[in-house]
Amino acid sequence: MRIGGTDIKETAKVKRLRTTRRMVITTTAFTALALAGAAVATANADSPETNRSKEFTTTVVNFGAYTSNIEVKDPKKPEDRDPTVDATNNTLAVSPNERFAVATNSYSDRLVVINVRNGRKIAEIKGYVSPRNILFAPDSKSFTVSDSARGVVDRISMFTFQVKQRLPLGAGVFGTAQSKDGKWLYANNAAADTVTVVDLAHNRPEKVITGFAEPRQGVKLSYAGDKLYVTNYGAGEISVVDLKNPDSAKQKIDGFHGLRALSVNRAGTRLYAANSETNQISVIDLGTLGPITTVDVGKTPYGAALSPDESVLFSGNKEDNTLTAVNPADNTVRGTVKSGPKGYLKGPRQAISFSADSGTAWVLNEDLTVAEVDVKTLEVTDLLGQSRN
Repeated sequence: MRIGGTDIKETAKVKRLRTTRRMVITTTAFTALALAGAAVATANADSPETNRSKEFTTTVVNFGAYTSNIEVKDPKKPEDRDPTVDATNNTLAVSPNERFAVATNSYSDRLVVINVRNGRKIAEIKGYVSPRNILFAPDSKSFTVSDSARGVVDRISMFTFQVKQRLPLGAGVFGTAQSKDGKWLYANNAAADTVTVVDLAHNRPEKVITGFAEPRQGVKLSYAGDKLYVTNYGAGEISVVDLKNPDSAKQKIDGFHGLRALSVNRAGTRLYAANSETNQISVIDLGTLGPITTVDVGKTPYGAALSPDESVLFSGNKEDNTLTAVNPADNTVRGTVKSGPKGYLKGPRQAISFSADSGTAWVLNEDLTVAEVDVKTLEVTDLLGQSRN
């Protein structure tokens, strides 16, 4: 068909070609910007069936001004990596589909990606200075990682291992918590004594809550999503933030000694906190904000991880390389997890994750291997993430 001497089919074809060309140019320009200075990973992390004889390494994207110039060369102490927060910690996240784990500690310059099903380390993501906390998105397709020295929270794709989004939240950004739908992130800043509320759907900070005292790793969102529990390491207390009215006066829970990790039960009636200086887990009544009891555990407990079915709470005892299993029903010690013939525990801290059915726990070691623990028998059944040739 022709109108005014012009062939409509030919015109449509030219328009499609022009549109395609514009899309290619735009995509190429964006890719060049996003991947400048980065090694591109070609593996698809969402395909565990694709196994490689050697793990590979990728490097985090340089986003210009969003990336600090901090560089650390052979620090004498691990905490010297971060000039803003004099503290060390570790972090482990297992994807909701339980196929992958991502782990690191704050004195490492890389994240380790592990295939949980076959135990292989499949990738290392380099370029960090003091990575602090990792959280998976609900769909298992990406995760966030905070870096207190660089002052950023990155969202990294599990398909490409590249940074999809970078939030500059300021030097000192530390522990993070996430809403169940993955739309909101709450980020502690141990240097600024603040908590930033982030709208993840639009990749922007919405609010900065002040009035904390060196909030580090420990931050938990209530199951109902209406309260935020923030550890104040500098004050030895926990702040309770009413998220419906975050500017209102915060309730305080005190009496802790070397406050580290915490957990809150689904009903919002009990809080469990690790006291690394007294070798105890504190059990708190959230109705009265007062203590119920303390439970003696191993030496220097950093972890206080409650299983999804609330049948067990594990403390990660850094100094004696054990986990103490506490029964939340009566606050008694059920037993101790130690190294065994199938795997070891070495410097376990806060980084403890459970399977959805609460039958398995994954515990990060200081060498970034992961001990797999049978919750029923309290035995290490496997060691994941060892380098294999």
